[in-house]
Amino acid sequence: MRLRTPLALLGAAVLVLVGPPLLTTGSGSETGTQIPGLRFMVPNTPGGGYDITARTAAKNAEDAGLTHNIEVFNLPGAGGTVGLSRLVSEHGNGKLAMSMGLGVVGAVRSNDAPKTLGDTTPIARLTEEQDVVVVAKDSPYKTIDDLIGAWKENPGKLPVGGGSSPGGPDHLAPMLMARAAGIPPKQVNYIPFDGGGELLASILGNKVAFGVSGVGEYQDQIKAGELRLLAVTGPERVEGLDAPTLKEAGYDVNFTNWRGIVAPPGLNDGERDKLVKLVEELHDSDEWRTSLRQNGWDDAFLTGEKFGAFLDAEDKRVVSVLKELGL
Repeated sequence: MRLRTPLALLGAAVLVLVGPPLLTTGSGSETGTQIPGLRFMVPNTPGGGYDITARTAAKNAEDAGLTHNIEVFNLPGAGGTVGLSRLVSEHGNGKLAMSMGLGVVGAVRSNDAPKTLGDTTPIARLTEEQDVVVVAKDSPYKTIDDLIGAWKENPGKLPVGGGSSPGGPDHLAPMLMARAAGIPPKQVNYIPFDGGGELLASILGNKVAFGVSGVGEYQDQIKAGELRLLAVTGPERVEGLDAPTLKEAGYDVNFTNWRGIVAPPGLNDGERDKLVKLVEELHDSDEWRTSLRQNGWDDAFLTGEKFGAFLDAEDKRVVSVLKELGL
């Protein structure tokens, strides 16, 4: 499910993925993945990476016959920490899960949130993806060197927008870009938005000089010519997109984002295992494999306790990078 056209973004604001059971060959009963009444919280606005991931996962799970009538709803605010607080308050609720990623890790730190991901039940890391550096189609910046050159002349006058709070991926990526270009990160005029959907309007309206967000969020707008792609932040070029990596362009940056799923605290072993089993079966489905390819997502599957250890490590990494950047 790809919500990237204006009509789809508008519809996402009220969309709830409920309906009659799909006619598939699987019922979910054979694999023990049926969770009647399952709800999937998105802690930012429609059209962002968490939203696209959640709705894609829900539709793929239903199409594969793993479970039915998954409700997806948005609860945005404070970089995902409003949703996180709600999730933690649902102690013992085995029918609720939340889409999340590196942005929530950073938001917990930047907002000094009372609840952390350590208070949740880790379920799975699903995907990894690069960020893209984009400008509006009528922007004067034709290449990444054009942009960096103007940015170096006056960092404060070239605002950069990102779909995450300070400490999140869309904040860390341009800060690492700035450092690689010789711009003090503290001079960067970073404007946070609550997800890629909100950011998109500001890029298209030239309210920010450039934006940084996930490749899967803006792939359609890039291919349609609405956005001009200047560079990608990861180790390799993205298939199907004509842009260099930052490193290839001469800037020593290698950065990727990831997304996953957590559940409320206090689940019993059976409830936790059923959620893990559902995402394991989803991961192995043809539907999910197709979605990975179409959205430019890399498979980064990791479940349970290993995912929990990864979350702890990511929290320490965010703190370390922010200190290293003087932020």
